[in-house]
Amino acid sequence: LQAYERRFPTCPLIPMFVASDTVNEYKSEDEAIHVIERRCKLDIDAPRLLKKIAGVDYVYFVQKNSLNRRERTLHIEAYNETFSNRVIINEHCCYTVHPDNEDWTCFEQSASLDIKSFFGFESTVEKIAMKQYTSNIKKGKEIIEYYLKQLEEEGITFVPRWTPPVACKLESSTSHPRRPVSPAINIPDSATKEGLNNKEILNTSSSPAEPTAGTPDDKLDADYIKRYLGDLTPMQESCLIRLRKWLQETHKGKIPKDEHILRFLRARDFNIDKAREILCQSLTWRKQHQVDYILDTWNPPQVLQDYYAGGWHHHDKDGRPLYVLRLGQMDTKGLVRALGEEALLRYVLSINEEGLRRCEENTKVFGRPISSWTCLVDLEGLNMRHLWRPGVKALLRIIEVVEANYPETLGRLLILRAPRVFPVLWTLVSPFIDDNTRKKFLIYAGNDYQGPGGLLDYIDKEIIPDFLGGECMCEVPEGGLVPKSLYRTAEELENEDIKLWTETIYQSASVFKGAPHEVLIQIVDASSVITWDFDVCKGDIVFNIFHSKRAPQPPKKDSLGAHSITSPGGNNVQLIDKVWQLGRDYSMVESALICKEGESVQGSHVTRWPGFYILQWKFHNMPACATTSLPRVDDVLASLQVSSHKCKVMYYTEVIGSEDFRGSMTSLESSHSGFSQLSAATTSSSQSHSSSMISR
Repeated sequence: LQAYERRFPTCPLIPMFVASDTVNEYKSEDEAIHVIERRCKLDIDAPRLLKKIAGVDYVYFVQKNSLNRRERTLHIEAYNETFSNRVIINEHCCYTVHPDNEDWTCFEQSASLDIKSFFGFESTVEKIAMKQYTSNIKKGKEIIEYYLKQLEEEGITFVPRWTPPVACKLESSTSHPRRPVSPAINIPDSATKEGLNNKEILNTSSSPAEPTAGTPDDKLDADYIKRYLGDLTPMQESCLIRLRKWLQETHKGKIPKDEHILRFLRARDFNIDKAREILCQSLTWRKQHQVDYILDTWNPPQVLQDYYAGGWHHHDKDGRPLYVLRLGQMDTKGLVRALGEEALLRYVLSINEEGLRRCEENTKVFGRPISSWTCLVDLEGLNMRHLWRPGVKALLRIIEVVEANYPETLGRLLILRAPRVFPVLWTLVSPFIDDNTRKKFLIYAGNDYQGPGGLLDYIDKEIIPDFLGGECMCEVPEGGLVPKSLYRTAEELENEDIKLWTETIYQSASVFKGAPHEVLIQIVDASSVITWDFDVCKGDIVFNIFHSKRAPQPPKKDSLGAHSITSPGGNNVQLIDKVWQLGRDYSMVESALICKEGESVQGSHVTRWPGFYILQWKFHNMPACATTSLPRVDDVLASLQVSSHKCKVMYYTEVIGSEDFRGSMTSLESSHSGFSQLSAATTSSSQSHSSSMISR
């Protein structure tokens, strides 16, 4: 360990190791536990062209070293932060004492490399990574021996074993001089940048301590934590600071408040990588769908105001905002028939946004952190009408969206007066609800809620709604049947197609079986960069890029062309003439990419020739899949699909000059240009041409 520490902050025996910074250090009072995280800067031996395309000169890794002197173990965990949305590198090393001989050290090491996409250079990156990794392993022993010899030359040949604090103090006066240790610090808000090195982050005590006077952002103020965030361990606090700083440095949009960032960390048990992934997906979703402005710009239709039996009603005993939903009195079938799924989803989103706002208000009122709300659901009147299939479909979609974008906002769910039909609904819905959320459900049958352990344990008697036997008048609408005169046909709902992203730079398009949607881009200067970003809103599509030396004819609005399939929900343009032959009149410049419903895809193509490029979204015929006993939202939605021969995409394209190529790649790589390339479906075709980049 003493020898290993000397590798920092730089190591002359590792030329690629340029520098390292300590971003977090924790040491227990008895000095038995020592945890250090470092950010290491590497100059990877990669082709100059690859560095130019990637838009970076250095690569950063994060390394966390956990030394347990009591157990005599050392664990080293490392991962890359640079290009973490394209290449995932994880490494774990473990030093332990041999069980049969205490003078021997056991060393175990494992590592994984997963290349999602890298501008078409996937195989090159794999070779570079394997070369560097193999070289480091071979050189590891040589480096340790070098520093062991250095210690011997300094007269250090023995390190005493750790003992409890009292014994340690007596021993320290007679043992060899110890190297100074830098003071423990929280993760600095200004130091947490994009990454730390994979293998260089074991200890920060290798060099003489430098003054580390903390900046105001080095840690969160204790009063601020107590008032707005709640009890946080030092590690949880550091995770919050790191994730917030990462967003401030890389995200170009609105930065969420600490309370909201904390929700995503809690949803993933403070695993920063997982929390960052779902948070970035949510921020992209909010931007594309204009969710931040929904309370200010959208007014619910009168039908919702009259027949949606839900509303806010004071607060519970813990100060959480209380939302009351009389689901049993609500005509879900009538609402779906009158409004469609999108309007219902939009209304639920506005309820959640209002919930976030009320949590902030209650935090100020009660002087303690309120980060979630309580929902009271009255099922009196629930019957088979509520199990109408399109209604269940809408409910599943709403649950899926809320689970993904509003984690840890439900503090408690009180389900009252559950009838016999409730287990059927619960069986359909529960598999799609997160386990942590499910633990917050309390279900009461009949009048059980009036007894011990019932409502009075959670809600003050003075605010129990009148319809539940309380004294407080509840202004929540009573619901009732939606008049059939307000129903609209499926075609009307389809044509209206109310979407959440009405005001954006994106265009919508419909893709039909046998009628792809195509976009023409004329390139004058070779080496220009065509960039694209699109969301597959409905169905599965195949994305292609073609090149032609001659311009295609303008689309004709005949009975078989765009005229018969253009709709308010999205246009459809076909440019490639049916008499054109692939390979003669036009050529494919990218491998076809199959994109699934719900995926967000982003990419770019460096053009080799001037001429006309055609971006094409084509209907993808899915092979029939065998049924499975495992419930999946995709399976449920697929079975309920109304129009099986129609797909929809929202897309945005841009042409960038070759002189701006590097900057564009940097912004695309950083995953903070407002696009969803950090989605769970982060994949890319390994056959992609070397001049292109595709990511999801």
